[in-house]
Amino acid sequence: MTQPRQQVAISVVGSINMDIVNEVREHPRPGETIHGLSTSYYPGGKGANQAVAAARAGAGTAMVGAVGDDVFSGELIASLDRSGVDTASVARKAGTSGLAFITVDGSGENSIILSEGANGQLTPDDAREFSSRARIALLQNEIPWEVNAYVLREAQKGAVKVIYNPAPARPIPTEAYPCIHTLILNETEAEEIAETKVGDDPNGAEAAADVLLGRGIQAVIVTLGSGGCYYKDASGIAERREAYRVKAVDTTAAGDTFIGAYACALTEGLSVRERLSFASAAAALAVTAHGAQVSIPDRVAIEAFMNAR
Repeated sequence: MTQPRQQVAISVVGSINMDIVNEVREHPRPGETIHGLSTSYYPGGKGANQAVAAARAGAGTAMVGAVGDDVFSGELIASLDRSGVDTASVARKAGTSGLAFITVDGSGENSIILSEGANGQLTPDDAREFSSRARIALLQNEIPWEVNAYVLREAQKGAVKVIYNPAPARPIPTEAYPCIHTLILNETEAEEIAETKVGDDPNGAEAAADVLLGRGIQAVIVTLGSGGCYYKDASGIAERREAYRVKAVDTTAAGDTFIGAYACALTEGLSVRERLSFASAAAALAVTAHGAQVSIPDRVAIEAFMNAR
């Protein structure tokens, strides 16, 4: 059963998946068959993960998305409900829910194959109420672009700040850039979208951020995995945040956790440095546990982690 509508600060418009996770010692080479160590089922999807992260971090959060009419749909909605996410705007579609087939090796690195299912059936009409319910909208690339385009246009009309995570990476239409408040992307996505080298260049994140800011975005965050993250905005403020050192066992939801926690911190008016520290702590905790949503920490855990360091 979905929760009743509630006051929200953040509306996440995005994907809802069931993650089917296979643990292996090493990722298979092309054409190779290997034995898995275990198989687990975890509620996930970039949209749902970011909604859970924002809600657990302390922000009133609503989810706009879709599930199918299969055996996974009930648990996918229940997982959001348990985290305090408002699920009144989650649509039911005919067919399967979104699925993600994830392989995690012994070092915690993962590879992912997506089957969009109901996520591919989400329409702008399903998202029509997002702007009246939140001050911040979170978007990703696991739903049809026409839905993202609708949210970007409507958010600009209603002065809703959009945080956009362009993953999986795809070109961003020129007209969309001025509608984006904050772009959060990893180094691979930054290289593809900004068309500049990031990984091997110590100044690469700044160069990519400058390119993207030049296209009309207000702020850019390039996440660099164990290298931390880099922030720069249109006013010239720049911050580089080192990652917290932890033993990673599964990086599946690290980026989503960072984004959801960052969005929560933004709603609270924290400084850039405070926002990055809070989001980095949440992401660090997420990689120390297996699974997607089950690994995302709550605010008590995040603050305790930060205080201990």
